[in-house]
Amino acid sequence: MKKISLSLFSILMLASFSFAQSLHVGAKAGANLTKIDGLSFNDGYQLGYQLGAFAEIDFGKNKNIGIQPEVLFNQTNSQFSSSFKDIYGNILLPAGGDDKVKLNYLSIPVLLRINASKLLTLQAGPQFSILIDDKQNLIENGTTAFKSGDLGAIVGAQINLGALKVYGRYVIGLSNINEIDQQDKWKNQQVQLGVGLRIL
Repeated sequence: MKKISLSLFSILMLASFSFAQSLHVGAKAGANLTKIDGLSFNDGYQLGYQLGAFAEIDFGKNKNIGIQPEVLFNQTNSQFSSSFKDIYGNILLPAGGDDKVKLNYLSIPVLLRINASKLLTLQAGPQFSILIDDKQNLIENGTTAFKSGDLGAIVGAQINLGALKVYGRYVIGLSNINEIDQQDKWKNQQVQLGVGLRIL
């Protein structure tokens, strides 16, 4: 699945660069308000962060539509609830015995850009994420708790202040990341707020 996704991403990027009328690249950083939906987790958002790089590829004479591929280090934080128990009623915890969950992803959003004006850009599209954590096991049985990949959908807006970009987004997880069983579906959710700086 990872190889197929990366291959499709590469083909899309090559085709986009071939027809691009405008190409810019930059760096970005921001805050993530994150949670994992599911009965096993406490409700409410927790603070994480993201950082990475982006490209703006606009098409057409008026450059009012384009795509924005990104590569991000993306952190999701959550906390197990007291309902996360085994068949004996023991609360299951990740390695280390802490009830907090910290998942680090390499995320690749590929967003449609609609430049409503020079100031405002609307964005929407998929996000492919690969889990790069090494602390995702449950201490009681050593089983892997979280799936290695996640697929999400993004909607958001960006304010363009010359080379400076200020953005806000909502990311909803489309994949069940529960690797233990199918009884409780776990899905990532994020509110992203951040700034980007166009370098080229």
